[in-house]
Amino acid sequence: MEPNKLQIRVNGDSVTALLYRAPKSAGAKVTIVLGHGAGANQMSPFLRLFAAGLAGRGFDTMTFNFLYTERGRRVPDPKAKLETCYRAVVEAALSQKSLKSNQLVIGGKSMGGRIASQIAAVDAKSIAGLLFLGYPLHAPGKPEQMRDTHLSEINRPMLFVQGSRDSLGSAEEIRGVIKKRRLNATLYEVADGDHSLKVPKAGKSGVSQEQIYEMAMDEIARWAKSL
Repeated sequence: MEPNKLQIRVNGDSVTALLYRAPKSAGAKVTIVLGHGAGANQMSPFLRLFAAGLAGRGFDTMTFNFLYTERGRRVPDPKAKLETCYRAVVEAALSQKSLKSNQLVIGGKSMGGRIASQIAAVDAKSIAGLLFLGYPLHAPGKPEQMRDTHLSEINRPMLFVQGSRDSLGSAEEIRGVIKKRRLNATLYEVADGDHSLKVPKAGKSGVSQEQIYEMAMDEIARWAKSL
């Protein structure tokens, strides 16, 4: 089923969002909002795969473009502008008549998840949980510049889906942050996975890339249903 297209107002501007509806018979009464990574928009194969897969597992799932990708630009907007956009999308998701009775989970791929965490650290009253698909803990090769301090301010359950060889923060590094910051968080490690959860063709597990994504989505579904 094709997603429904929405236009969301962001101050005096607007962005496009896509709502992937869960089958009515399988609805889990949860809306999952996913922001895209810095180098792609909501039409990236990764985000479309996860949005459709989570909808198929019973979760209404919404993706959206940040303002810079909506305008066809490559360089991300400043932090405040990214956060303003994400907040507008959250408000839009909460105001959708068909979604009003749902719990809300926010997050996304890489940068999208980081921005979700930043707004949740300030105000999480309408949020039931956060989902990170490859959390960008630091820039590649710069583990001394961690982006984890604000995570301690989030008082909602979090799920990190992280590759063991993610150059922006390995699963082991995420495990260390969860312990250090005493986060209310669960880690799902993708063995040999990179920042997009991809494994080498000759992966150690012998499991296909498609199966790896499916198993990750199954874990997300189990976690979200427990909220």
